[in-house]
Amino acid sequence: MSDVVAALLLTLLAGLATGVGGLIAVVAKAGSIRFLTGCLSLSAGVMIYITFVEILGHAQEDLEAAWGAGGYAAATAIFFAGIGLAAVVDRLVPHEHRPGELAGEAPPIPALRDGDVGLHRTGLMAALAISLHNLPEGLVVFVAAMADPSLGLATAMAIALHNVPEGIATAAPIYHATGSRAKALGVATLSGLTEPLGGILGWWLLSAFVDDAVLGISFALAGGIMVFVAFHQLLPAARRYGKPHVVMTWLVAGMALMAASLVALDLAGV
Repeated sequence: MSDVVAALLLTLLAGLATGVGGLIAVVAKAGSIRFLTGCLSLSAGVMIYITFVEILGHAQEDLEAAWGAGGYAAATAIFFAGIGLAAVVDRLVPHEHRPGELAGEAPPIPALRDGDVGLHRTGLMAALAISLHNLPEGLVVFVAAMADPSLGLATAMAIALHNVPEGIATAAPIYHATGSRAKALGVATLSGLTEPLGGILGWWLLSAFVDDAVLGISFALAGGIMVFVAFHQLLPAARRYGKPHVVMTWLVAGMALMAASLVALDLAGV
């Protein structure tokens, strides 16, 4: 299997995790939204850990190789630019339907009113917002996989965990509005398929412009975006559903999970 095909498959698997979240929402009807407390916190821990332990370090190394001594400072500046870029994108998405905030503001599943037309629109708007967010995430996974297979796999895991609660946030309102498990699951799954589209965009970009500078910039931006998502969307949403010590427990568990996977990949020589 070529490196390109493997990288594209990782973006596909990460995107399909949105469908896993949709499946949870339609199968575990009673209380499935409460699953978000642990899932959101776990996802945040995974994304924070991999950003500061792996992604930002790769960005600094690549930019130092491309630009010399100034590469470290450039990577740091681009990392914060990534946070700013994510904030701008976040503002462009309709406020009341952002994926993280939707999960945080929605009432628990038992309180939702079956057949509510407004819920149907909420779910569709969430799917649109999530699709927009998944496009750059696919680019991140692809770039990481092409630079380092083990980093690509770890990044795909982090994005996949992040996508599970997004699938729940999409499918739950549609399921309660329509009563159709198939429609809710289908919309949630389709919203994740923009992720491999981002991978294809990454393939085009790398094939045309690949060098240390492009990889370093991509990693630094990706790290900023992931940190923004973790702190601005995932953790506030998790806090709405769980007590601080529960959120913290799952946050640390996410970090430990990613740390263990990176150690395992290193020992396996991947």
